[in-house]
Parts: sequence; C-alpha cells; structure tokens
Amino acid sequence: MTPPVRRRTVHSGGLPLAVFEQGDPAAPTVLLVHGYPDTHAVWDDIAADLARDHHVVRYDVRGAGESGVPADRAGYRLARLAEDLFAVADAVSPDRPVHLVAHDWGSIQSWEAVTTPGAEHRIASYTTMSGPSLDHMGYWLRHRLRRPTPRHLRQLLHQGAHSWYITAFHLPFLAPAVWRLGLARAWPRVLRDLEHVTPRADHPQRGLRRDAVRGIELYRANFRPTMGSPRERPTEVPVQLITLTRDRYVGTYLSEGLERWVPDLTRRTLHAGHWSALLEKGATVAGMVREFAARTERGTTEEGDGRLVVVTGGGSGIGRATALAFAEDGARVVVCDLDLAAAERTAELASLIGPQAHAYRVDVSDGAAMDAFAQTVAAEHGVPDVMVNNAGIGHSGTFLQTTEKEWQRVLDVNLWGVIHGCRAFGALMADRGQGGHIVNVSSAAAYLPSKALTAYATSKAAVFMLSDCLRAEFVGHGIGVSTICPGIVNTNITRTSTFSATTAAEQSAKQARAAKLYARRGFPPEKVATAILAAVRTGKPVVPVTPEAKVARLLSRFSPGLLRLAARLNVT
Repeated sequence: MTPPVRRRTVHSGGLPLAVFEQGDPAAPTVLLVHGYPDTHAVWDDIAADLARDHHVVRYDVRGAGESGVPADRAGYRLARLAEDLFAVADAVSPDRPVHLVAHDWGSIQSWEAVTTPGAEHRIASYTTMSGPSLDHMGYWLRHRLRRPTPRHLRQLLHQGAHSWYITAFHLPFLAPAVWRLGLARAWPRVLRDLEHVTPRADHPQRGLRRDAVRGIELYRANFRPTMGSPRERPTEVPVQLITLTRDRYVGTYLSEGLERWVPDLTRRTLHAGHWSALLEKGATVAGMVREFAARTERGTTEEGDGRLVVVTGGGSGIGRATALAFAEDGARVVVCDLDLAAAERTAELASLIGPQAHAYRVDVSDGAAMDAFAQTVAAEHGVPDVMVNNAGIGHSGTFLQTTEKEWQRVLDVNLWGVIHGCRAFGALMADRGQGGHIVNVSSAAAYLPSKALTAYATSKAAVFMLSDCLRAEFVGHGIGVSTICPGIVNTNITRTSTFSATTAAEQSAKQARAAKLYARRGFPPEKVATAILAAVRTGKPVVPVTPEAKVARLLSRFSPGLLRLAARLNVT
C-alpha cells in the first residue's frame, strides 16, 4: 500500500511553498527537489518507494505547481531558491539533517544550497541527477576555453549543440510563445518518442503550460550572471552523482574534475534518459538513494567510491594486480580463484589500501559454480559495477600433439570461464538497469597465430570474438565490454602452463625456461592493471597492452599474411 500524502505550507521569502510528505516522520528524511518544467508529481514513483522506510518530503519550487510566484525575475535567483530549500528542510526535519535528492533544475538550485558554508550540518547527503552547479560549470567552461585541445573543443561543441534551448530561453518572446502555442500539448508525445516514457495520466501535470512559461525565468535570472562570474563553491556534504547515459541535455563530461569541489564524491551510472530515469526507473533510483543514505547514516561514505568490482583469477598475476589497482582507486573488490589462500591474500592486501575486500574459491570452468558465485556476490555485496574475467591457463602444443583432454581443459577455463562470468554477472547488470562494464582478458595470441599455441590461441581468439558480440548486445543495457590483449607479461602463468607430448621432466624444464624468458622481459602485471582501469574509465573496446601486442595488432589489420608466415616458427 502506498503511504498517504500529507500536505502543508511552508513560507520562505514571503512566498508560500506547497510541501507534500509521506512516510514516518521519525524515520530519516529524504527531500526531493524537482526540475523544469515539472512539479513535485514527477517524483511520485520514487517517493512511494522510499516512503516505505523513510520520511519523504517534496515541494513545488517557487513559480511551479501550487507554490507562490515571485513578483519579478530577481525572485528566481539561486540564492532565493536555496533559502526555500533550507526553509522546507528546517520545517520538516528541524532536529536531523535531510538526505537531499534532486533532478534537472532541482539539482542546480540544490548545488547552491549544498555549497553554502555549513550546509553539512543541515544536509546529510546529496544525490544529484542531470543538473550541474552553474559555478562549477563556469569553471569547467573557462578551463576548456583556455586550453582548447581537440578533446575540449569536441566537448564544447557537443554540449553547445545539446544546450540550444538555453539560448532560446533567453530570447524575449519566442520561448513563452512556443510553450503557449503547442509545445505544452505536444509534451506527452515528446516524452514518449524521445525519452521512451510510457504515457500516464498523472504526468505531465495539468498546469504544464503555466509552469513552463514561468520557469523560463530560472534560466534568465541565473545562467549569465553565475557562469559569467563563477564563485569558488566547495562542499563538505557527501555527494552521489548519478550520471544518466542517455541524457540528451547534460553531457557526462560536465562532471569532469568535480572532485576539486566535492572531496566525498560517489559516482554512479544509470542507463536512462533525462526523464525516463524518474518516470520509468523509479525503483532503481530509489534503491540508489536508499543505499547512499544508509551509508551516510552509518558514516561509511569515506570507505571507497561505491563501485563494486569482481575479479576472477585474482589470486596472482594480472588478477591480483587488477584487484589492488581497483582497491587503490577506491572500489570495493571481490576476488575469486581456484586457490583460496591466494585469493584471501589478495583480499587482505586490497583491504590495506582500500575498502574491505572479500575472497572466494571458485572454479570458473564450472557453470553452476559461477552462477552460485554471482548470486552470492549479489546477495552479500550487491550487483557488481565492473566484472573482470581474468582467470586463464597457458598451454603449448601443435594441433596434432594436443590431446582431446588438453583441448577440453584449455577451453573450459579460458573460454567457458569467460562465458560463465559474462552470462552470470552480465544478467545481473542488465536486470539492475544501472549499466556496468565487463572486462575480458584475452591475449595478443588472439590475433597472433602460432602453430605451437593452437589451443591457447584458439581459446583467446574466441574470447576476442565473444567480446565483440557481447559489446553489440550489451550496449542496449548500458554495459560496456573491453577486451584486454597482453603480450608477454611477467606472471606465474608460465609456472603452471602445460606442454603437449612431453614427459614430466621435459615439461618442468620448459616451464622453467618460459618463466625465465618472461622474467627477463620484465613487463609487470601492474601495467596491465593500469590499462584495465583506463579501459573501464574510457570504454575503449580493444586494448593491446605490451609493445609486441600493439605491433601484432597493427600487423593483423594491415599485413595478416606476414603473421601467417610467422605462425610457422617454433616458439617453444
């Protein structure tokens, strides 16, 4: 049953503000602030969800819905809007800080409140979507104009094209006329066709035309004065930034460098559009707000950046280095390995430099075991934001030398292990609806044929193609897929590699020679881990890591015949 809504009026700056409450007033208060051209009703789904265990408060901002209308443009300034927010917070939760959640223009005005000195005493946490601080954006713009690199220019042009409406709203008569003469009637179709929002009777609000025309003053009163002379606006409030991957109006790069202003920043991603995040993914947003509020109530936001990363084969080599790199970057890490003691050692090391890490014994070649592992991780730690399928084994032997049993072992671990990981954790990510990233560790052998590495190269080439196929499918869920292709890396894989058609003594001698060669090469697994973190951050699809891997990748594209000739060489 949806908790009933209680209405009250709060006065601020001589204006009445219509305030709506749900849930137990004794529970932690969540304050929801809507954007343009909405009213408090845009939060209906999220408010009903959060009201099950929170005191949820919404209000119509000045000039919108049932609240009072300022007498002039000055009444829409950010300072007045911030005063309204604090007035509502003081009225509904006088003895306890509120958890602030805002969207669009609600976020812009909430940044003004959050960056007010002493705000941390009245605001326990701040979750923001689709609305940057205008002061922060002013510095972002200045930095790019002063350093017009190709990347900065692309960002400026892209954001300018997506912010066309801001210029239009500053024109004297055009914007109000557009709303009055047809846009208000067409707005449900705009939301349906561009935002994929299912038509509903309660949205948009009946007074949309009036609210939209009045709300234009928000833009006119604040954009040019604030961005033209931006102020230093840091905050001590813990902030959760939810980036909407399909937002047509606010570019993801607008939050670059936000850590300068927000030392306690948690970044999350939601695969949704500007309005569909609230109207189609309300339960997901409510879950993210609930989790962040609980963390701040416990005082644990300093323990990492909120990301959860799972690494298979995390007991040593590239897996351990990757787990430690993510931990140092602030992520919560879960590692698994066939060798539980090694996995536990990795978790112990990761816990020393980052949030508490956890280890499990899992055989990645066992599909049922991987499914159970995924469900355990989801139940005990949450759905991962990043899944690194790293576990793998080495094997050397020509096709005629390699037995069926050896083929089975290599494919079970190197290929099926990745398939099991992608299926089990990819399904969790897709169902959650917040996007994510899958990293599959392949090899330069995927595109560098060798008669002596038939089974190994085949397994890694299959991982390469699997990743390409998954990338095409998972993009619809906001899940990125990166294929990492190392060359010769100094790990212990050489000490556990097997060789076809050899006695135990010969195999041991070959393992020793390979280990010596890899050690002499001296390329550390930490450099591969750095490449993995960069791939997750940038979304790069294919990442050759070592110099030989990069050269081979180039030759595979422009001179494959040369590689086919080289494949005849004996490399063992």
